[in-house]
Order: sequence, then structure tokens, then C-alpha cells
Amino acid sequence: MSPTTLMNPMMNHLSNRFTRAAALMTALVISSTALAPQLAAQAGGIAVGAVAPAMGALPTLDGKTFDLATIVGKKPVVMEFWATWCPLCKKLEPAMAKARADYGDKVSFVSVGVPDNQTPERQQQFVTERGLTGMFLFDRDHVAMKAFAVPHTSYVVVLDAAGKVVYTGVGGDQDVDAAIRRALPTR
Repeated sequence: MSPTTLMNPMMNHLSNRFTRAAALMTALVISSTALAPQLAAQAGGIAVGAVAPAMGALPTLDGKTFDLATIVGKKPVVMEFWATWCPLCKKLEPAMAKARADYGDKVSFVSVGVPDNQTPERQQQFVTERGLTGMFLFDRDHVAMKAFAVPHTSYVVVLDAAGKVVYTGVGGDQDVDAAIRRALPTR
């Protein structure tokens, strides 16, 4: 028997093992890539269980000021950090509108506009054109973004009636209804 004949079965065996290992590695890479956006969506931001930080008054879109401390501790608060140019915010918009309609009397809604590539006037025009409701602030100096460690636009923070963070999330597919239910008293 020649050395080549002896080597072929061994090479075939190693080749098959290598092919299976490569297929497994490819599957792992694909599955981890598919999960990466979901995992990254929850990365960063204020910790669940933290108390809402004091940040002082922020300007409203109509030029007044508003201090979050005036509503924290009275009923649950839903905060969304958004921008007119954010596709994830636009995707989340119907869920936020439904939540405002469903929970408007039980929950305070505060939309905090990020100042990157926009103005309060542009945000006000956007709000008016879409008929959006709730309190709209403009975080000109990134005060709220820093206080809540905002990782990205379309970031939602839900506070319970005591001002404790019960939910944070990023993205257009958030279950806003389930997040709000976490903040409501159970009876």
C-alpha cells in the first residue's frame, strides 16, 4: 500500500471534522450577529432600580421651562429621548401614541428631544404636523441625556410613581404597553 493510499482516509476524516467545525463556527457567528442588536438595545443607560436623577428645569418646545421633579413621585412617568431624524423613533411613534391614549390619565409622558442636528422649532413643527401629545422638552445642553446616561435616540425610561426606574430600552420594537404596566400599581 502506498503512503498516499494510507493518507487519504486520514485526510478525509480531518477534512470532514474541519468542515463540521467551520459550519459550527459560521452558525455561531450568524446567530451572535443576529442577537447583537437586541443585546445592544439594552446596553447602557440608567440602571433599572435607580431613582430618577434630579436635573433641574429644561426648556419646552414653546420656550417655557419644565422640571421633571414636579411630576416624579405623583404617578408613573414615561420618558422618550427622541429626534425628528431618528428612524427608530418614527417606528416607535405608533406604540407611544397608543400608550398616551390608553394611559394618559394614569401616566405622565415626557418626550425629550436631543439637540443633535435639530432645533426646538423643527421639533415643534414635527410635533404639530403629527398631532403628538404630551410634554415635549428640548435637551439643548444634554443635561437630561447625561443624567439618564442615554445611549441612543428612541431610548425609553419608565419610572414608577415613586420615581424608581422600572424599565429602559432602545429601538422601534419596544413593548411600551408592557413597560408601562411594570410601573402601575398592582391591586
